[in-house]
Amino acid sequence: MSIIKTVLFDLDGTLADTAPDLADALNAVLIEEDRAPLGYEAIRPVVSHGGIALIRLGFGLEPGAPDFDRLRSSLLEHYRAEIATRTQLFPGMDELLSELERRQMAWGVVTNKPAWLTQPLMAALGLSQRAATIVSGDTVPENKPHPAPMHRACHDTGTAPQSCLYIGDAERDIVAGRNAGMATLVALWGYLGETDHPGDWGANGMIEEPQLVLDWLTATAPASNL
Repeated sequence: MSIIKTVLFDLDGTLADTAPDLADALNAVLIEEDRAPLGYEAIRPVVSHGGIALIRLGFGLEPGAPDFDRLRSSLLEHYRAEIATRTQLFPGMDELLSELERRQMAWGVVTNKPAWLTQPLMAALGLSQRAATIVSGDTVPENKPHPAPMHRACHDTGTAPQSCLYIGDAERDIVAGRNAGMATLVALWGYLGETDHPGDWGANGMIEEPQLVLDWLTATAPASNL
């Protein structure tokens, strides 16, 4: 394996625990529509799949159905208004980022979340100036699992794909990283559902907590990552 110089993260469910605020936003829309709110445990596994999946969960509607766009817009408006009320980095993540910086390794974010949500969230978490790249869902025309967002991150950081590690909690994350020629890890602390089988995704590894990324880096390329 090539020397890893840059570590890239998915945002929702990998870098940050955004589920509480997204759950609150969905439940706010449900209440507005005279529906009962959903329990947090029902919403959490769906968060990584975005607003479309949340409206599908809450209302049983598919894109193109009457009211779908209106409900999704309402969801996102509620979310933007309270984008970092309860969101925080996963335990151990800030320590991981600090250690990567100490090792003079670049890190960044590649997410399908649109920039008008990604940028204020990263700013609220105090990460905007620390990240070497922030690739949002509308930075390039394609979304993950297409490799184009990954290649944009490579361009931004001046890193070859084979020298990048991408970490995510959804199959499309791993597929995107693999298609781009990157090493990949599954974040098992993320929003995996009962139907997810991360062992079948073809990642280079699966890790239980953020700081184990450092162990993986050391084990795979000790001379380069110490």
